[in-house]
Amino acid sequence: MTKIDRATYFNKIKDLLKKFPVVALVGSRQSGKTTLANQIKATWEGPVHYFDLENPLDMQRMEDPFLTLSHLEGLIIIDEVQHKENLFMLLRVLADRDPLPARFLLLGSASGRLLHQSAESLAGRIAYLELPGFGLWEVGMENREKLWVRGGYPKSFLAESDDDSFEWRDVYIKTFFGKDLPELGVKVMGVQLRRFWFMASHYHGQIWSHSEIARSLGISVNTIRSYLDLLTETFMIRQLMPWYENIGKRLVKAPKVYFRDSGLLHTLLNLKNKEELLNHPKLGASWEGFALEQVIQASGRGEEVFFWSTYSGSEMDLVMVLNGKKIGFEFKYASVPKKTASMINAKQELGLSHIYVVYPEGPRFLLDENIEVISFAEMISELCV
Repeated sequence: MTKIDRATYFNKIKDLLKKFPVVALVGSRQSGKTTLANQIKATWEGPVHYFDLENPLDMQRMEDPFLTLSHLEGLIIIDEVQHKENLFMLLRVLADRDPLPARFLLLGSASGRLLHQSAESLAGRIAYLELPGFGLWEVGMENREKLWVRGGYPKSFLAESDDDSFEWRDVYIKTFFGKDLPELGVKVMGVQLRRFWFMASHYHGQIWSHSEIARSLGISVNTIRSYLDLLTETFMIRQLMPWYENIGKRLVKAPKVYFRDSGLLHTLLNLKNKEELLNHPKLGASWEGFALEQVIQASGRGEEVFFWSTYSGSEMDLVMVLNGKKIGFEFKYASVPKKTASMINAKQELGLSHIYVVYPEGPRFLLDENIEVISFAEMISELCV
């Protein structure tokens, strides 16, 4: 396997460019944004102009962006757009021209930063699309264990061997802290932030406590909060927020934290292959996070996803609204999942229409009314229909 067809995202970008003058494709470094943009470039009917703001020549051409961009027609692609903070006000002017001579495809590696820059100046003119790593529906159901172990970054997943994949991810992490974060304007102590990230890997799949982590690392709660937000904005970590609607019930209101890419998590835990993973204490948490992230991607719900937990012990790994119905998901690394009191309580308390208990593989069957056990592959297939 040397190439993965990302037709779903390709078609979404083409469709959004028809509807909006500006489209922002955001995602972590090496997730495939530039490759996808080049595919759009190759199939675009009309002139295409490409600017890479990590290229010194292109950056120099953008010293006067109005002079450079205002006369261009067709499609204008600007890669690593977060490096040019003053560009967004100009794009509002260019996007409001009538008739519109050009459309803009922006590529960015930091979601919060990019959204903050463009939210006000381009409101109503810009559409956002996140490009994550490979999804199971893209690589094929037969590759689900490989995707779990290596993660979804194209160069990691497509590596010749598990060792090559692990080496690529190890270098990626070092580059992320040594080069990518400083280029995004992050001015923090690299060693301290790396310690935080390694500690976060051991909290993967757990309720987060800023104060507990702060005490462990000997730094302030505000610093811990800023670190977590930073890794969330750069697509490294997902903060899954709690669902709560019953203000009279004692509910957990802190987020759960997951590494969005299972391969990066395994690198931080020094797990090079499936055999090492199967013997590790974080096995269940690793699979839960992997399956949860894939379900979120396949559902297309983006940030509109939650978990539910009470101090009495009832919980639901994932809650979302699909087709107007509130659905719950539990992820169990087990050969035969069993019904629990927590599932019954969650169904009643939340008014869930259905609960899916997702497990690695096996037949589909009911545990109770509207509580259904389903294999991971079948769940993804059903969400992608």
